Amino acid sequence: MTLPGPWRTEDFESMSWHDVHVHGFRFATFDEEEGTADLVLDIDYILKWENSGGGFFSFTVCQAELRFYDTFRLKLELDYSTPTAGMCPFSINGIHREPLEFATGFRSFRWRIPINWPRGLLEFEAPAFTQTLMGKPVVQSGQSLSPNDRARIG
Repeated sequence: MTLPGPWRTEDFESMSWHDVHVHGFRFATFDEEEGTADLVLDIDYILKWENSGGGFFSFTVCQAELRFYDTFRLKLELDYSTPTAGMCPFSINGIHREPLEFATGFRSFRWRIPINWPRGLLEFEAPAFTQTLMGKPVVQSGQSLSPNDRARIG
């Protein structure tokens, strides 16, 4: 089976991250001179939503690495205490972007990622992203993979 992707910034309009779960995030590829780093999200990407009838859906889900390059001005709000939520992957509502152009001619985007559960928000600036699938897609009734269905990202 050939996996789709990787996807890039120019594919943004054709993608959806509604109800995608985030299992982890990290910083990589630091540029100390510019004060930037790549922001890497370990996600369960929903490739397909399918109505199974009777109000039920099945989902084709695959672990993916979503990498935003040269991230700057990161703001992270994530509150597991207010709803007394147990620790679990957080779910995002989607990803929104706003184009930015600086006086120098440099172009970038302001990214906004509202978090469904628990409540929160990720905001930052970054000029580009890539998303690469890891592991194998799984068809299931839930939107998040079990630990057994997730591959290790190194």
